[in-house]
Amino acid sequence: MTETFRRMLRSPQGALGLLIVGLILLVVILGPALAPYNPDTMAPLQRYKPPSAQFWLGTDQYGRDILSRLLNGARATVVLALIATGLGTLAGAMIGTVSAYLGGRADEAIMRTIDAVMSIPSLLMALLIVNLLGKSSLNAVLAIAIAFTPGMARVTRSVALAVRKQDYVNAAIARGESAGFIVWREMLPNVVAPIIVEMTIRVAFAVMLFATLSFLGLGAQPPASEWGLMVAEARRFMHLSPWMILWPSLAVALVAIGFNLLGDGLRDVLNPRT
Repeated sequence: MTETFRRMLRSPQGALGLLIVGLILLVVILGPALAPYNPDTMAPLQRYKPPSAQFWLGTDQYGRDILSRLLNGARATVVLALIATGLGTLAGAMIGTVSAYLGGRADEAIMRTIDAVMSIPSLLMALLIVNLLGKSSLNAVLAIAIAFTPGMARVTRSVALAVRKQDYVNAAIARGESAGFIVWREMLPNVVAPIIVEMTIRVAFAVMLFATLSFLGLGAQPPASEWGLMVAEARRFMHLSPWMILWPSLAVALVAIGFNLLGDGLRDVLNPRT
């Protein structure tokens, strides 16, 4: 683990990704404590204030401090995106590994079903699921997890097919171990590296997808300080306060860039050919 971290630091994109993601996680943990004002307190006399010494990033249409809302909304945006990615990764990894283990017609049936689902774009799939389940952050997380599952299953299966042919898997089959034991104890631990890389990159897409759902009114609901919802509320006031839409948009972009760089760095470090 220490060697992996050192190799990450030697990679420019890995080091930059670690720095950005580290700062983001620090904001997620300490954001509410660092916020200079209550993010939900309205001050009609302070509406549309530009960035200043009092309000570093300005105020919104209700006089709420934008910096405080960004710091407080990091948990709603980043944490929920991480949860959605984790759920989708776990489900996809299990499906892909089981499919590779079963092989034959079962593998063909599972993969053709996965291909059919993957033909639907992730955003459209998430929109369909949220419309079916109802508008809420929890349903948005579930929708993103379901939308990510087919892709993770495809990635995991491609690696698990090679693992399935290894001697230790054949030895477990010869010992009479159950299918669940072989999949969980023998195969999954040996496909973790590409799964981690894919998961890290998909966090960036999850953040943007969650922000998109909130922007469309299908994710977080007012008065939440979720970044996508902040962008949706600010678009009507761009002519008065362009900074209202600028800062949450930059926050979403920074998170996406950070996790993409981290994923690229992990891919280079965990690639056995390098």
